[in-house]
This record gives sequence, C-alpha cells and structure tokens, in this order.
Amino acid sequence: MIFLLISLASCKAEIPQTNISKEDMSITPEFTDTTAVATFGAGCFWCVEAVFQDLNGVYSVESGYMGGKKQDPTYKEVCTGMTGHAEVCRIIYDPRILTFKDLLEVFWQTHDPTTLNRQGNDVGTQYRSAIFYYSEEQKKEAEFYKSELDKSGAFSDPIVTTLEKVDRFYPAEGYHQNYYNQNGDQPYCAFVIKPKVEKFKKAFSSRLKQ
Repeated sequence: MIFLLISLASCKAEIPQTNISKEDMSITPEFTDTTAVATFGAGCFWCVEAVFQDLNGVYSVESGYMGGKKQDPTYKEVCTGMTGHAEVCRIIYDPRILTFKDLLEVFWQTHDPTTLNRQGNDVGTQYRSAIFYYSEEQKKEAEFYKSELDKSGAFSDPIVTTLEKVDRFYPAEGYHQNYYNQNGDQPYCAFVIKPKVEKFKKAFSSRLKQ
C-alpha cells in the first residue's frame, strides 16, 4: 500500500477527466499601475498554483504550458517531454502590494532549483525550474537574484533555473485549474502538495491573504 501511494505521488499519475471549468480569468494579463504578470516553472504546476494563489496581492494564478515548439499542446503531449514546453503558472498580481522580487523569493524558497529537469518524482524537461521574463528588467532582476543566491551558498548545489524569454502561453485543460483546492484527497495532493503549502504558509505567514 505504501509503495502504491508513493508511486501515485507524481504529477503524471492518471487523472480522471472531469467537467471542472477553469477559474474565471477575467483580468487581462498586462502591465498597468494595478496589474503585472510573472510566469514561473517549478515542477508540477499543481504545486506552483497552490502556493502562489494564497499570496496577498495575487489576483489569479493559471496553470499552462510555455517554452515549447508545438502549437496548442495537450497535457498528455507535454508529459512526454517531447514538446519542449514547461509546466508553468501565469501569475497576475498587484505591483502596489507585491514586487517581482517578492515573487522571486517565494519561487526560490518553494522548490529545489538545483535539480535539473526534476522535482521529486516528477522527472523531465517539462518540470524544469524556469523563469519566463516579460522584460529586460525582469530578466536582470532574476539574474541578479540567482547570482546572489549562488554566491551566498543558500543551496549546496548550483542553481540550474533557466531564464527564458516569454513566448505564447497555452492555458492547461480545465481540470488542472485550482487543482489542489478541488482534489485535496488525491494522493499527489496529500503527500506532495499539502506539506509544501503548509511549509510555505509558515514561512510567509505575514504575506498571505486574509
């Protein structure tokens, strides 16, 4: 039984097709005085979504695919690792409350950026640690933060996070959206996401939504 649960604790585990619709993504992903956008890949997008959607100042988090060659990829295709896409989350946030640096801090503290194309049992280029930058300012800020972390010895191994220029974002299928909140009893949620979310909430308690 324990072996079975461990084997299921992977983002690639078979997922029942449901009729869960996507959350209302009514806010346009653009840069204004009140909205800004960041897109990260940090392993399974279910984990990334569950972390960032609890941050005060975040309007919405949408799971999807970015950084590949195939147009309109499906989850099944991305899971082969052959499309070149990363599982990502596109975060729309209020820059008056959160800065890009704040998001980078959460990004690097909530996954292992030193394992190449892997997070736990999730293995493949689709699970790579990646920052997709929308501007040279975001790129420079991410490069500086990455360099400072490496110099500080915060991680025992070098950071392998890639910095990639943003390209087309493909929203993931509807059943992937708000996945943790909808499927909390699923083995991957219970054994992988829940401990990560609890650790995140403890470390960033002052920045959570009320």
